[in-house]
Amino acid sequence: MSADLTHFDAAGQAHMVDVSEKAQTHRRAIAQGRITMQPTTFAKLAEGRAAKGDVLGVARLAGILGAKQTGSLIPLCHPIPLTRVTVEFVSDATNASVTCTATAETVGRTGVEMEALTAATISLLTIYDMLKAVDRGMVIDAVKLLEKHGGKSGSWVAG
Repeated sequence: MSADLTHFDAAGQAHMVDVSEKAQTHRRAIAQGRITMQPTTFAKLAEGRAAKGDVLGVARLAGILGAKQTGSLIPLCHPIPLTRVTVEFVSDATNASVTCTATAETVGRTGVEMEALTAATISLLTIYDMLKAVDRGMVIDAVKLLEKHGGKSGSWVAG
């Protein structure tokens, strides 16, 4: 196995990375994704007429909860104490879409990229769940890490 793939040992067996020797530093990651829907579905969302209630409010809470559960969802992720999670939405009426940006932070020995990605994805899945009765063709896409800061590798920002 490649030495670059830290979740595998020399024999190719999956394992959780030992982070005990890493320094505790402030770490932050920002992830983003988008959901696109029919214009009539977007209108229901924008006007607050969704049958299940406050779609974006519920999606925000789901994303925060998702970030907190990342260590239970992704087999080799460390459960980490999050110090902050934010979930923000930008609605785009022209494209009948909502972009979700999630930020996760901790002071610890491992990064929070997976927590930010999970928060964004769970938020988008919740929007889908709350609107699927009127639009099963919604598309979730463009989920990506925008930036990460902290730790030995320092900062990384998507180009």
